[in-house]
Amino acid sequence: MLDVAAYPGRWYHLQEDGRVHCDLCPRDCVLKEGQRGHCFVRQAVGGRMVLTTYGRSSGFCVDPVEKKPLNHFYPGTAVLSFGTAGCNLACRFCQNWDISKSREWDTLAAQASPAAIADKAVALGCRSIAFTYNDPVIFAEYAIDTAAACHALGIKTIAVTAGYITEQARAEFFAAMDAANVDLKGFTEDFYRKLTHSHLQPILDTLRYLVHETRVWVEITTLLIPGHNDSDAEIRAECEWLAAHLGPDVPLHFTAFHPDYKMLDTPHTPPATLTRARDIALDVGLHYVYTGNVHDPAGGSTYCPSCHALLIERDWYQLGAYNLTRDGHCGRCGAPIPGHFDVHPGNWGPHRQPVSFAAR
Repeated sequence: MLDVAAYPGRWYHLQEDGRVHCDLCPRDCVLKEGQRGHCFVRQAVGGRMVLTTYGRSSGFCVDPVEKKPLNHFYPGTAVLSFGTAGCNLACRFCQNWDISKSREWDTLAAQASPAAIADKAVALGCRSIAFTYNDPVIFAEYAIDTAAACHALGIKTIAVTAGYITEQARAEFFAAMDAANVDLKGFTEDFYRKLTHSHLQPILDTLRYLVHETRVWVEITTLLIPGHNDSDAEIRAECEWLAAHLGPDVPLHFTAFHPDYKMLDTPHTPPATLTRARDIALDVGLHYVYTGNVHDPAGGSTYCPSCHALLIERDWYQLGAYNLTRDGHCGRCGAPIPGHFDVHPGNWGPHRQPVSFAAR
């Protein structure tokens, strides 16, 4: 059985007054003995930092990789997904609040070592695993160790994250990842401060670092919330920043909000809002722009930015036509398409398969 209550944490230092200063994320929590950080899962114990959720999960499930969402990372393949509990943000609109805001250990009923997770991914025929449901930054030690076990067996790794991590921690964390979907939740400091209790600049710093200083494949998701971050001006400002600082080839996903957690009085995102956002992004010059959480086959499919040929047809998470060459070029004009592609797409389809681990 794993010692899940006192796994040694990294990225902290002791202050002169004996308190533990967490250096993992920009919150800079300073903890007295026994106190937990904002994320709830990192705790000061005996003058050191411990991760209290190592080896424990809120559940495991096999998903299509497009659900992360990643559209340019081995399309159609299966990914073993899992998370733990807690979060270092405080989003009022959290779509997974039952996990990310959980303070109940019953949420963490599933237990598995890094090696067991890697073995399970192989047994289930998964191309990759994804650290998701809540932000893997807060369980970085568990994620890094699991990534090492998976890489040893040829399994790729994905972080689904808000990117709220310090400069000193991000190099080690992302060195363990092959791909990341980063939540760019809005594009104003006011939005981040009021609705997530965090700040925008660290996320922009993470994005620039990933695209320009690592080999991690990056895609970005923005959840459009009516009346909060869905104005034409804000969408255009975001897209212009992405084009100028990351380049036009980083895929961007606009997804629909549904009322949840502390924003139950906010309406669903109209499909027309997503279509409008996609049009703005394409007009700015971004090459790969997608819509999500709505039925929009055109907005979910991949097109060649050079000749506009349909490259990967998607209807929800079901793949149709596939017109990429074996080395990732457009089947019509030969233009290179950025991403990671197998000779043939996967055939996992849209289904979701819960996974259990035997007690150890």
